[in-house]
Amino acid sequence: MKRNRHELAVMECIDSGKPVRDCQTIDLEETIHCLIWHAEAADKIYDQSAPVGEDAMAMIVREPIGVVGCVLPWNFPMLMMAWKIGPALVSGNSVIVKPAEQTSLTALRIAELAAEAGLPRGVLNVVPGMGPDVGEPMGRHPGIDMISFTGSTETGRRFLQYSAESNLKKIVLECGGKNPAIVLEDAEDLDLVAEHVVNGAFWNMGENCSASSRLIVHEAVKDKLMKRILARTRNWKTGDPLDPRHHLGALVDKEHFRKVSSYLKKGKALVGGKTEKGCYVLPTIIDAVKPGDRLAREEVFGPVLAVITVRSTDEAIAVANDTDYGLAASLFSANGKQALRAAREIRAGTVTINCYGEGDITTPFGGYKHSGFGGRDNSLHAHDQYTEIKTIWVDLSDRNTQEAVD
Repeated sequence: MKRNRHELAVMECIDSGKPVRDCQTIDLEETIHCLIWHAEAADKIYDQSAPVGEDAMAMIVREPIGVVGCVLPWNFPMLMMAWKIGPALVSGNSVIVKPAEQTSLTALRIAELAAEAGLPRGVLNVVPGMGPDVGEPMGRHPGIDMISFTGSTETGRRFLQYSAESNLKKIVLECGGKNPAIVLEDAEDLDLVAEHVVNGAFWNMGENCSASSRLIVHEAVKDKLMKRILARTRNWKTGDPLDPRHHLGALVDKEHFRKVSSYLKKGKALVGGKTEKGCYVLPTIIDAVKPGDRLAREEVFGPVLAVITVRSTDEAIAVANDTDYGLAASLFSANGKQALRAAREIRAGTVTINCYGEGDITTPFGGYKHSGFGGRDNSLHAHDQYTEIKTIWVDLSDRNTQEAVD
């Protein structure tokens, strides 16, 4: 992959509409790093011995779960493939990858490179196709022992149904999000806060399950912060994703473009609120959104930021938790104790303080409520879901020997 980095970056850009600058400097670099990290972890994870006394020995060992089906989203095709095949392969499983029908190119190319690198035949398999033709048969196949899925909550529910109606295969889901960026009245360095909010809302055209799609801001700092956010947003240029000058490229396809565009009419835009020929949606900020509005509750999955004004920290946390999702959140405050308390009260799998982010390869990533089920991606915790836990019990007592002597 290192030798073919330019080819992979361009393929990802053309297939998904992602800016080539991000494909080259973020997605590809993190994909390679993810695979190396999990490979290095292979001999760092130890099994256990339970404290069962002197008359027995109990070993708790991990074994490969068997055949793993990995169903990928279209927003980060390479990176999500690495998040799944890295721990799955290093745990000793064989893997069947179903890329999203919109973005199959890099998955197929990575499989070719894996064969060139010497991976045994049949260990890593890529099967492109539509959901009903490939995804559902994988979910129902008795020879597949586990499905790891990243995508919409609606589709994730189907894999639970397929499992229930077939062989009760294990299901791990990483689904949608409606993630808040909470700015409290004591937040410092509003220029830096604005930078993180804009990046969290619009990076990858907002086609990101952890995107900061709700700005929950205290009324005391709102005007100062919004001035800075609007200024930064105007610098995010939209256009041809192959042009590295552009921060935002095209949405993945016309169907998704129509869905995202429909939300532009749900409020008055402070900036953006427009589309351009092709599948381009300009970064959009809509103010005066109420917690019960569709913009505050539904996952847009596009470059649309909903602004909600609050009057207290307690209200901010209540609004943040008033959602079916619980994937990620960011919180900005100069009061460390207040920030940590708030982070504990927010129902989300990852909470960042004074920054936007998802952690890194060493920290587990996944969600609460409708955002996740059954496990986590990234970190050593990801290896657990691709293994079965077995207890081996050895009787060391001399009872049988004593009875024979008697």
